[in-house]
Amino acid sequence: MAIQELSPNPNTRISDAQLPIDVESLVTAAQTGDERAFEILFDAFHGMVRSTVRAVLRDEVEAQEAVQEVFIQAYRKLDQLTDGSKFPGWLRTIANRMAINRAVRGKRHRMLSGEFLDSEPCNGTSPLADMLAAERCEVVRQGLERLGTLDRDTLEAFYFDGQSLAEMSRRFDSPIGTIKRRLHVARKRLAREIEPLLTS
Repeated sequence: MAIQELSPNPNTRISDAQLPIDVESLVTAAQTGDERAFEILFDAFHGMVRSTVRAVLRDEVEAQEAVQEVFIQAYRKLDQLTDGSKFPGWLRTIANRMAINRAVRGKRHRMLSGEFLDSEPCNGTSPLADMLAAERCEVVRQGLERLGTLDRDTLEAFYFDGQSLAEMSRRFDSPIGTIKRRLHVARKRLAREIEPLLTS
């Protein structure tokens, strides 16, 4: 069944609290290979799943992609559901878990790619300082401790001390071009140090 090609029918999107359909019978039919039965379930619960994943991801595009993933997973695992009447809660659990996993993967990618270290210094008052709060800030600081002195001093000067490239050039007695290269290299090394901290 090409679940990826399914799209919600606006005439049948309804909440599971007011379902005019026999969910248990539809689940049983879908478990025996009735594709139309699963399409009806898709239409009926698409809105619920989208609301669930969007609440976690807070991004419409990400949420739409996650909805498709949730229903693909539900279709593959449908034979594991022994009580069809529990389909709404079972599906919501899948949606919540997959949305959280997607959010964690996204955060890990952003951290490893260096997007969290943008062009603004981390001086405690910038948006970056807020983004580096809690566990992410701790992970970054642990990663910094693993770096060599020059890499650590370079990153801390720019992101935590808020120094400009010109100020760093004077501080390290090096051309601005050299400072830029050091920042680039140090960020890559920090990403490598952070990776095991994120996967441990």
